[in-house]
Amino acid sequence: MFHTIWHPTRHGGLSRLVMTGMWRLSLRLTTRQRAAGLAGPLGMVCVVAVWALTVAVGWALVYWPHMPQSFSYSSGLVPAEHAGPVDALYVSLVTLATLGLGDIAPAAGWLRVVGPLEALVGFALLSATVAWILGIYPALARRRTLALRLSHVRGGVTSQELDSDGGAALLDSLASAVSVITVDFLQYAESYYFYDGDENTSLPRQIGHAVNLAERGVSARHPDVRLSATVLRRALEDLADILDERFLHTGAPMASVFASYASDHGGRAGPRLALRRGPDATSPGGERRRH
Repeated sequence: MFHTIWHPTRHGGLSRLVMTGMWRLSLRLTTRQRAAGLAGPLGMVCVVAVWALTVAVGWALVYWPHMPQSFSYSSGLVPAEHAGPVDALYVSLVTLATLGLGDIAPAAGWLRVVGPLEALVGFALLSATVAWILGIYPALARRRTLALRLSHVRGGVTSQELDSDGGAALLDSLASAVSVITVDFLQYAESYYFYDGDENTSLPRQIGHAVNLAERGVSARHPDVRLSATVLRRALEDLADILDERFLHTGAPMASVFASYASDHGGRAGPRLALRRGPDATSPGGERRRH
């Protein structure tokens, strides 16, 4: 929970394993698009369930060695018959959910302190889950907004229109949006596993058009356009670095990373996924420059 929600520069190992497993499973199913569309939401449900289960089992292992002698039982229960691992898990789940049924309750002094602490953990789990959900879906909205904007400019901006003050402003705004998406992938890595069925709102399918604009902009005559195109290219390189480092692990140049990103999401990454070779774009060996 800590690494998934409050430590955005790291992955929660268990959360990542669950989300990746759901994603890979969805890609193997026959109804690929429908299954992939459910991978993200179902993955989040499974992650929260795993969090709750591991917390409940962990606290049950604390209670079990001290049952029944350190617990009080209601008059209808025989302590010796309710001192097994299932009963310890029951006590843990009741405490974690803050139900407070009272049929089995801690009696020893230190256990009476431990019980409320588990209830606080349960409250923190609920709060963390809500915060996680409220963080991921705005990140998805930003990603889809950028994809939709790229679909709007796809084929609709001529070289003459791009080589102007308006073209520089367009490239600046796209660079800013790409940087925001890069941060979203850092802070909400699980958003990668959400599939966008509509081509116009699918960033993996539209990102190639941003690359195409950057390539056209670096050869423009307007100095502001060239500067803005360079900034956009750097932003795209950073996005490719994060995608490759955290999800794809190809070690390939930027164009290949975006192609793998699109392929992983069931589509193509748009036209001409290759930037002009230069000192800022690739190293002499053709590898992407790492920031």
